[in-house]
Amino acid sequence: MVIEKTGIEDLLIITPTVYNDDRGFFFEVYNHAKLYENGIKFQFIQDNQSFSKQGVIRGLHFQISPFSQAKLVRVLQGQILDVVVDLRKDSPTYGQHFSVVLSADNNKQLLVPHGLAHGFSVLSETASVMYKVDQVYHKESERGIRYDDPTLAIDWQLDSKEVIVSEKDLILPSFNEIDWSFDS
Repeated sequence: MVIEKTGIEDLLIITPTVYNDDRGFFFEVYNHAKLYENGIKFQFIQDNQSFSKQGVIRGLHFQISPFSQAKLVRVLQGQILDVVVDLRKDSPTYGQHFSVVLSADNNKQLLVPHGLAHGFSVLSETASVMYKVDQVYHKESERGIRYDDPTLAIDWQLDSKEVIVSEKDLILPSFNEIDWSFDS
């Protein structure tokens, strides 16, 4: 397992060791003890899965305290551009975003800590995304930022004519209009 730091504190790319042979491949998707040894101490309590077609953008989503969520995101089929925005007001990277391509081919996972908004765009014909969370979904704590916010200027790597966004995500506020709280 390789754990890479990104330019945003506690945001990590985790790439498992894949064992290939003439039968196919094997790798550990999640090993709590190994992650814990590397300082990753989240207790994941639920797995979520989505299926989307090319052009879909989901996000940018987050939950406020006390229901903020850490996520461990991976792709089972297809390819996505996974995007996070640092919303921790005391962070040196507050308001900055980071993106990485996650795919069934590269097996990379993105560990998203508390205090970051998360979203993704589907770059392949379809994609199945699975992610672990360390907190339950709480509707009243759910928040989001509009995907095409001009302050963030995220390149979703899609042609604007092919973008598909839910009605719920289209009415999200801009980065400068959001309210949130992330307690340690």
